[in-house]
Amino acid sequence: MRLLFLGDMVGRSGRTAVYERLPALISDFRLDFVIVNGENAAGGFGVTEEILLQTLQAGADVMTTGNHVWDQREAIEFCERQERFLRPANFPAGTPGRGANLYRSRSGAQVLVANIMGRVFMHPDLDDPFQSAEAILSACPLGEQADAVIFDFHAEATSEKQCFGHFVDGRASLVVGTHTHVPTADCQILNGGTAYMSDAGMCGDYDSSLGMDKEEPLNRFLSKMPKGRFEAAAGEATICGVAVEISDRTGLAEKVAPLRLGPRLAETVPSFWNA
Repeated sequence: MRLLFLGDMVGRSGRTAVYERLPALISDFRLDFVIVNGENAAGGFGVTEEILLQTLQAGADVMTTGNHVWDQREAIEFCERQERFLRPANFPAGTPGRGANLYRSRSGAQVLVANIMGRVFMHPDLDDPFQSAEAILSACPLGEQADAVIFDFHAEATSEKQCFGHFVDGRASLVVGTHTHVPTADCQILNGGTAYMSDAGMCGDYDSSLGMDKEEPLNRFLSKMPKGRFEAAAGEATICGVAVEISDRTGLAEKVAPLRLGPRLAETVPSFWNA
C-alpha cells in the first residue's frame, strides 16, 4: 500500500498548493491513502467545514489536527458528523468528535488513523499520550482489525516524538510528527518496522515564520510588543510530507522518504514511487 501524509496546511497559500498538487500525485503515483493535517488551514488558525470538504474533494482520505482544532468554533459542531475529521485522541473524556477511526483505502485495506497530542511544552493537562495510544492499539491491533496503523503525533518536543515512535514500534505502520512546521531529516524505519519522521513540515509559504507573515513575529521578538495580528503568509507554498510503502502482508513499513514540492526548499520526490 502506498500512503502519503502531508504536514500542517497553513492558510490559503498552503490549501491552494495541496489542492493543485494532490490530485496529480494520487494519479501519477497510484496512491492508496492520503492524510493531511489541516489544523492551520483557516488563515493559520483552525479549520472550517468547507475547507475540510474541499480537502477531501482534492483527494485526501482523512484530516488530522492538533492544538488549534477548536480555533474555528464551528469545528465543535461539524466534528461529530464528519467521520474523516480527527481531533487529538487524548483530549479529556466527553470532548466532541473522534481521535481515531478505521478507514478503507483505495486498495480495500483497512487503515487505522489516530491523532495524538504531546504534553511536553504544550498541554500537560491532557491525558497520557502513551496510554491513549495503548488503548487505541488494543482496540484495533495491526494485523487483526487494521491492515495499517498511522499515528499523527502532534507535539513540540522531538524527544517526546521519538519516544512515542519507539513505544509503538512494530505495532504501527507510521508515526509522523506535526506541529513545528519544519521538516526534519530523520526519516527512517525503526527496528520493529515502523516508519518514523519527527516532523513532516508544513504545506505553506516558507518565506515566513512557521507559515505566518514574518513581520509581526519578528516585531514581537524585537520589541516584545504586539503591533497587530498574526496573518498567514501569502507567498507561493511548498507542500511537505512523508511517503510510505506498507507491506500488504505485515502492515509494517518497507520504504519511507520525505516529499517536498515547491519553492525555497530543495524538492524531493520518493524515488521508489517511480518503480
